[in-house]
Amino acid sequence: MSDYHPPLADMRFLLNSVIGLEKLPEHPDLGALDIDMIDSVLTPAAKLASEVLAPINWTGDEQGTKLKDGVVTTAEGFKEAYAQYRDGGWNAVPFGTEHGGQGLPWLIAFPLQEMWQSANMSFGLCPLLNQGAIEAIEAHGSDEQKEKYLEKLISGEWTGTMNLTEPQAGSDLSAVRSKAEPQDDGSYKIFGQKIYITYGEHDMAENIIHLVLARTPDAPEGVKGISLFIVPKIMDDGSRNDVICTGIEHKLGIHASPTCTMQFGDEGGAIGYLVGQENEGLKYMFTMMNNARLSVGLQGVAIADRAYQHALAYAQEREQGTALTDKSVRVPIAKHADVKRMLMLMKVNIEALRGLTYEAALNLDLAGQGDEAAQARVDLLTPIVKSCGTDMAVEVTSIGVQIHGGMGFVEETGAAQHYRDARILPIYEGTNGIQAMDLIFRKTLRDQGAAAQDFLRDIETVLGDLDSVANPQILKLRHALDEALQSMNNATASILKEGMAGAENCAASSVPYLRAFGLVAGGYIMAKSAMAANKDLEFGQGDEGFLKDKINSAEFYATHILPHANAFAKTSMDGAQSVLNSDF
Repeated sequence: MSDYHPPLADMRFLLNSVIGLEKLPEHPDLGALDIDMIDSVLTPAAKLASEVLAPINWTGDEQGTKLKDGVVTTAEGFKEAYAQYRDGGWNAVPFGTEHGGQGLPWLIAFPLQEMWQSANMSFGLCPLLNQGAIEAIEAHGSDEQKEKYLEKLISGEWTGTMNLTEPQAGSDLSAVRSKAEPQDDGSYKIFGQKIYITYGEHDMAENIIHLVLARTPDAPEGVKGISLFIVPKIMDDGSRNDVICTGIEHKLGIHASPTCTMQFGDEGGAIGYLVGQENEGLKYMFTMMNNARLSVGLQGVAIADRAYQHALAYAQEREQGTALTDKSVRVPIAKHADVKRMLMLMKVNIEALRGLTYEAALNLDLAGQGDEAAQARVDLLTPIVKSCGTDMAVEVTSIGVQIHGGMGFVEETGAAQHYRDARILPIYEGTNGIQAMDLIFRKTLRDQGAAAQDFLRDIETVLGDLDSVANPQILKLRHALDEALQSMNNATASILKEGMAGAENCAASSVPYLRAFGLVAGGYIMAKSAMAANKDLEFGQGDEGFLKDKINSAEFYATHILPHANAFAKTSMDGAQSVLNSDF
C-alpha cells in the first residue's frame, strides 16, 4: 500500500504563479495573503492528511460502518481522526468569522479539501456535507437559527446533512413526498423517508443537524411546493428527535462513509424548523448544492491524484521486461513507453483539472465581494468542474488499475479501491448528464451565451500572450489551443442558433458540448501554467526540473488530450439527430 504525499509543490505553484494569490481580497485580520502565509496553513494540513487520514483509508474500506438499533459505528480510527480534524480548527477555515470561522478564502480552502479527499474520501465526505448545511443556514436561516446552529457546525462540534431525495424521486425532486405539518409553537412535525443520506447517522459528533426537504399541507404540486427544514438529531433538552437511521447502503465504494436511509416521524413526528419561507426550498437547496458541486469536482481531482501516486510508486518498483535499447537490462515498468504514456495521461489531466477547480475557487471569492462577472464565471464553471473533474477521476483511476496489470484487479494492492471510490462522483450532486443540461440551458442559452463567450474571449487573450513565447513546446500548445478554441466558438454558435426552439437537439448535444468546453478550459489552464513556468526559467527562479516538467505537461496536453476537444465539439454540432432518432 503506497503512502499519500500531498502535492504541495504543485499547489504552491498554482496558487502563487498561475491562479494568483494577489487577486484575492484582503483578509480583514491578516491583510494580503502571500505564499508564506498560505504555506503555514498547507504544511500542517498535509501532515494531518498524510499521517492521520491516509493510514485509515484502506482499513476503513475493509471494515465499513456498522448499524445496530439505529446507531452507526464508524470504522476504526475515524472517530479519533475526526477529533484531531475538529480540534485543529480545520472545519472552520472558509467560513465567516461572525460565528467562529477563520474567514480564509475558498482558494485556500480548496487545496485543504483536496488533501482530505485524497487521503481518505470516505472521511472527507463528512465535512463536505457539513459545508452545505452551513451555507444554507448562513444564506437563508433566521438570525435565531444562525445563532443557534452555525457556531457548532462551523467548529465541527456538530455536523450537518442534506436530506433531499426519496425512493420514488431520485434526481426528480418534484416527486418528493415527505410531509411537514405546522404546530402551534411555530415548529413543524416532519414525516417521511430519505435515502442516500451521507453521514446521516454516525458516532463522530455530538449532534447531527439535518436539512430536510418536505411539503407543507397546502403546498402546490411539483418543485414549487418544496420547503426546507432544520431537523436536529438531539433536541435542546438532550432528548432524541423522532429521526432514525433504518439502513446503510452496501456500496461499490466509499465503504467507510455511512450512506443512510433516514426515517422521520415514526413515533409521532420529528420536530423541524422552517428555513426562510415556505415553498422556497428548491431555491435554498441550490445554495447547498452549487458549491458542493465544485467540491465534488475537486473530489475527482483528489482521488485521481491518489490513484496516480499509487500507480507511479508501483510502476517505479515493479520490474518487468527489458529496455528496448538493451535486452540485457531488466527495467521497472515506469521505463516502458506505454506505461509512461498512461502515467502522463493521469498526471496531466489532474494538473489541468486542479487548476480549473482552483480558478473557480478564486472567482467564488471574488463573487463573495460583489463581483458580478466573477459570479457569472463561477456559475459557468460549476457544471464543467463537476462533470469534467469526476469523469476524469473515473478514467484516471481506471488507468491506475491498468498500470498495476493483473495485480490491479486484486483488492490487496489498493488500486481497485480508488476506482471504486471514484465511480460515485459522476452520479451524486446531480449526475453529469444533468450538469451538461445545466451548462447549455441555464448557463449558455439563458444569457444568450454571454458568460460562455466571455470565458472564450479570455482564452483568446491567453493565446495572444503565447505569441510572445519562443519555446517550441509551448508553441505546440498555442496551435492546438487555437484550433480547439475555434471549434468551441463554432459549437457555442450552433447551440445559440438552435436556442430553446431546438431544445431537444440541444439536450442531445449537451454532454459532448460540455466535454469540449472542459478540455478547452483545461488548455487555458495549461497555457497559463506553461507561461508561468517559462517566465520563472527565464529569470532563473524556482526548481528548474519542476518548471521544465510543467512545460512538458503542456506539450503532452496539446498533443494527447486537447485534440479530443475538436471531436467533441463536432459531435455537439452534428450528432444530435442520431440520438433523437433512436427509439428505446
